Amino acid sequence: MSGTRRRSSRAATALASSPWLLVATGVVVMVVLLVVALAASRGREPETARPADLPATVALPDPPSSPASRAPVALPAPGAPQLTPRRSDPPPGPTPSGHPASSAAGRDARPESTPPPPPPPVTGRYRVVNSFDGGFIGEVLLANAAAGPRPWTVRLVLPAGSRVASSWVEGAPQGTSRMSDGVFTYTSGVDLDGGASVALRFHLEHTGENTRPSECAVDGAACAGL
Repeated sequence: MSGTRRRSSRAATALASSPWLLVATGVVVMVVLLVVALAASRGREPETARPADLPATVALPDPPSSPASRAPVALPAPGAPQLTPRRSDPPPGPTPSGHPASSAAGRDARPESTPPPPPPPVTGRYRVVNSFDGGFIGEVLLANAAAGPRPWTVRLVLPAGSRVASSWVEGAPQGTSRMSDGVFTYTSGVDLDGGASVALRFHLEHTGENTRPSECAVDGAACAGL
């Protein structure tokens, strides 16, 4: 017993005389505890993916040095809206007067304006006023059915062997006459008033049997009575 106390006192005396030994012992103890703690913490951490378990990397293509030009894309033109074949307006029904109502197309339709008809031309009627040996006095009675005054022209085609010796207008200013290749033409000197009439007379000499003109016209219209 006394021997144990002596060894303990010697150890305490040795520790007291060498303080660095105490420090080194404490450091060793701390290192051991730290290693134990790290081992315990590694045992509790979850397993992480190893580098071998990671997916292989994919090589991406290098970006182009300049952006590729994009060709213009033609967009489709907007189409007309589809219409249903059904009519939205009600069918025409009877009007109060009892007649069916006209359609919208009939209401909108307007008769085309037609130009007024031309005034009727000056007409002529042929007759023989007096006959005698070697000739006769003929007449073309002119009538203007228009509302306003009109000029006129008489054309006579004479038979062979005939000629107009003289011509005149009864009771009106005289016009002008012309004879060419058996055709006698007389043009009025003044216009014939609307609704009025006047007689053109002529002295025709002939040597043959036919005593009447083969053609009589006023402003291109055939005379009556020939």
